[in-house]
Amino acid sequence: MSELDPAAAQPGHPPWTCPFCPLLCDTFGVDLGPPGTPLKLVGSDCPRANAALAAFDGAPVALQPQVDGRDCDLDAAIAAAASLLAASHQPLFGGLGTDVAGARALYALACETGAICEPAQGQAMMHGLRALQDRGGFTTTLAEIKTRAELIVCMTGDPTARYPEFFRRCGVGERDDVQTEMLPMSGDMFDTVGLLAALVAGRLPAGDERVPAELMALAVRLQAARYSVLVYEPGRLPGQGALIVEAIQRIVATLNRSTRAASLSLGGADGAATVNQVFAWLSGLPLRSRAGPLGLEHEPLCFDAGRLLADDAVDMLLWVSSYGPEPAPPQAGMPRIMLGHPGMRPQGGEASERRQVFIPVSTPGIGCSGHLFRTDGSVLLPLRPLYEDGLPGVDDVVKRLTQAVKALKRERAQ
Repeated sequence: MSELDPAAAQPGHPPWTCPFCPLLCDTFGVDLGPPGTPLKLVGSDCPRANAALAAFDGAPVALQPQVDGRDCDLDAAIAAAASLLAASHQPLFGGLGTDVAGARALYALACETGAICEPAQGQAMMHGLRALQDRGGFTTTLAEIKTRAELIVCMTGDPTARYPEFFRRCGVGERDDVQTEMLPMSGDMFDTVGLLAALVAGRLPAGDERVPAELMALAVRLQAARYSVLVYEPGRLPGQGALIVEAIQRIVATLNRSTRAASLSLGGADGAATVNQVFAWLSGLPLRSRAGPLGLEHEPLCFDAGRLLADDAVDMLLWVSSYGPEPAPPQAGMPRIMLGHPGMRPQGGEASERRQVFIPVSTPGIGCSGHLFRTDGSVLLPLRPLYEDGLPGVDDVVKRLTQAVKALKRERAQ
């Protein structure tokens, strides 16, 4: 685990790690202000962090859980949620916006109920995961990019739209010997990355009329650089994006025969990458898996949440989103349990034929402590709370829910 350096924080503000982006920036501070006023970022104008902090006001949350649109206490909400889970033949755990402790608790509950687990960004995550399963890959860390990279190539466009602090984290502007390039598109992305792979491997001659000059020049620069990093965002890849990730890894592997190169995936926000890591080390399998009648099963295609919901292949949804009101759960005509940011609370006591339980939970790094894996996958950072929000953590709620489900099963077995 990598500890924070207190000296890195903004003067006058305690050390803080931002949980709202997988870069996990830890050199900024937060101005709490009087209770009831939105939190403000100090030391950066990152729009992503500022927008997320605006959903918190530094005051304890006076919000009750709900069952079918009516307020209740936490015990009643957990009892109702446990009843829904115990009655389900095939639950789906979605969203998965939590930290390490929440993920560990969710894994135990998934094993108890036979649930299929899929994060909100499941489709994007599977692009890189399937390529890794099929072909392997070369990856690097933000620290190594900052100290060693000579050429950074952004394969899916400018990353600062989603990751505003990315280039700063890579040392761009601090070192004179690091340069950045955007992949020049030639046709669709499959064609462009395939052409670049062929150029780097020497399968296309210099001056080939089929190849744009910009792409030819990029191949030459990659071959000449002492250390290149190919950066991509799985969330911006088209369908069948795993093929593009495989081509990126093929370029990296070719370069490593004569120089040094690696890749970096920017994704796994809202705890998705962390939950995947936790499930993998506890079960040996990534997400889109379940502990079912046949034992542990991993089905990267069949266990796609969108497909499961469209095919009515699941009968209950447990949605976890502790970092903000979004991502919200899909509209599904089935019982659902929501463990989420207070802003997710259903409005107006909505009544319907399906059962619904809502439990507000604390946000790691805001109202409770926690740990998250950074986007490069090798650094685990602690999250320290900014104030006491009075809400339970996801791990606390899920542990109690697991015990309640077990108790119901024992009662029914007698």
